[in-house]
Amino acid sequence: MDELVDRVQRQVYRMRDLHDQLARIRAREASEDEAMTVEVDGNGAMTALDFSDAVNGMTPGGFESTLVATAAAAAASAFARRARLIEEFNAEVAR
Repeated sequence: MDELVDRVQRQVYRMRDLHDQLARIRAREASEDEAMTVEVDGNGAMTALDFSDAVNGMTPGGFESTLVATAAAAAASAFARRARLIEEFNAEVAR
């Protein structure tokens, strides 16, 4: 019984660790022309958006497509990190 309680307690602590790791995920990507940089959290929500002077020469359509592509790249990076953390957690728990 003590062994079972210890195992469950370790899993609870590991779940808390996973939660904290997921909450700390940040991914930052710059556009190819470095006109903008987008940062997102582990859920893909934008947390920062920075522009260089290069945005002044962009058309509205170019600005929009660059922003969407850069944000999507940042989100993909964050989701990949999130997936790795969850896969590691699942592998540990399955032991």
